[in-house]
Amino acid sequence: MKLHQKVAIVTGAAHGIGLACARRFVQEGAQVMFADVDATAGTAAAAQLGAAAAFCRTDVSLKTDVELLIGTTLATFGRIDILINNAGITHAADFLDLAEEDFDRVLRVNLKSMFLCGQAAARVMVRQGSGAIINMSSVNAVLAIPNQVPYVVSKGGINQLTRVMALGLAPYGIRVNAIGPGTIMTELAKQAVLSSDEARRKILSRTPLGRCGEPEEVAAIAAFLASDDASYMSGQTIYADGGRLALNYTVPVKE
Repeated sequence: MKLHQKVAIVTGAAHGIGLACARRFVQEGAQVMFADVDATAGTAAAAQLGAAAAFCRTDVSLKTDVELLIGTTLATFGRIDILINNAGITHAADFLDLAEEDFDRVLRVNLKSMFLCGQAAARVMVRQGSGAIINMSSVNAVLAIPNQVPYVVSKGGINQLTRVMALGLAPYGIRVNAIGPGTIMTELAKQAVLSSDEARRKILSRTPLGRCGEPEEVAAIAAFLASDDASYMSGQTIYADGGRLALNYTVPVKE
């Protein structure tokens, strides 16, 4: 098991990619603290994994909640070896119609939270002398969707945050990397970019592998980055996108 005796925090762990990461980490031998604003789903998901998992209701955009999460994890499991910064939201609006409060809300959850959680967890990891932090980015850190303004901006910021965190924390033996998924079959994606058959066809026409990804495929990359198999990797973003970023034309879509 790649993560035997490691302790991980996964934010946004009640659903989608975060849930898949938490489950995979337990399978790999880790103890996992689930963090999410959805207490009902988060508590139930953690309970399914037994003593290796626990839940802490957390609004990751609030420093007080993040401090509670760190304290609860230390009280429950004794240390923090891995942080998966996964929590994220989206808000669809054309640029001219986007409200300031919606822009701020998405940036707080998607980007500021990664600073808050990363800094708080890293302070613990510094004392331990090692650690791994993984930030969930997106192909939309490089590409752009015109009605997903704050989401796209936040993901671009995550890539740069990953780099400066990696540089700043390298002297302490802490590695920081990111994953940039393409379209993954989560509820968030279904609402944002897979809301109709036309939307699905548009996505697949730009995906050489001809299908959307699964949360478990992203979780496998997270497990690799968190493990000693990635011991010489830091400051990188791995794109799990079905080949999308390499494509400069469209491909046929199977009916």
